[in-house]
Amino acid sequence: MGVAKVIELIGESNENWESAVRDAVRRASETVEGITGVEVLNLTANVSDGDVVEYKANVKLAFGVRR
Repeated sequence: MGVAKVIELIGESNENWESAVRDAVRRASETVEGITGVEVLNLTANVSDGDVVEYKANVKLAFGVRR
């Protein structure tokens, strides 16, 4: 049985929430090896002049811990 570590991040996108989730995973994978799962906790957005201008996704990422 392995051990997993979970970290919480916020991804951002000007496109949509899916892209915000992908942003968090992509950026974390630059420094974290072996990401095995993502849990989306919360979706929010910034609004300007009545329009959504930035999407944000709070996520938890899981990855295995080496011995």
